[in-house]
Amino acid sequence: SSLYGVLCRYNSHHSYEWNCRTVTAVHGVLSFAVASWSAFITGPFPLRHDAVGGNNNTLHEVAMIICFGYFLFDFLWCMYMQTEGLVMLLHHITCLVGLSASLAWGLCGAETIATIIGSEITNPFLQARWFLKQTNQYDSKLGRVIDILFVSLFILVRIGVGAILFYVAVFSPNVMLFFKVGGISLYLISLIFLGQILQFAFRKVMGLKRPTANGTTQHKHSTAHANGVSNGVTKRRTT
Repeated sequence: SSLYGVLCRYNSHHSYEWNCRTVTAVHGVLSFAVASWSAFITGPFPLRHDAVGGNNNTLHEVAMIICFGYFLFDFLWCMYMQTEGLVMLLHHITCLVGLSASLAWGLCGAETIATIIGSEITNPFLQARWFLKQTNQYDSKLGRVIDILFVSLFILVRIGVGAILFYVAVFSPNVMLFFKVGGISLYLISLIFLGQILQFAFRKVMGLKRPTANGTTQHKHSTAHANGVSNGVTKRRTT
């Protein structure tokens, strides 16, 4: 919220949403970096059965505090601005409850870190496509590359690797039932996002077109599609 306040003060020529998305992009890069360092450098590696359900370490909690602060800010911002639908608000509530529980009980840091990695790896690309739209640069080779990277990473990491984490955590005797329910809830929300993303990808690939008065064609873009991937994947992130 401090960064958002600074941006609104010194970057006032841009909209509130521009500044909020900037905060989201910074959070995505920072939390992904800290969580990745924790998972792949300091350990433990979160996809091992003996890693899940264990005690948090310091780096786990640093990453979770960063994410908790961001999700609280963004949830309140979304409620005030009324920019998001029910699915995204439920996503934020689930994340806030899960992060709070892990920090309070000092448990399940490894799988929480893995969830942060999977959620935030696509975040910068989602923000980049919005900024390209705002600067009239989206319909370019760069815009197509970003779309491909976003969709591919979401499917491969959040859904594919996420399914492995889902199996390891849900069927582990070390993980509390509370966290298993939270993991199931977040994965179901990810599947809803996946459906919206695939709908977007289908429209993008098939190039749904309509004839214009001069006989040429143009792509159909709904308001939601023009402003984000779709109404639920929406505006700032799919985390």
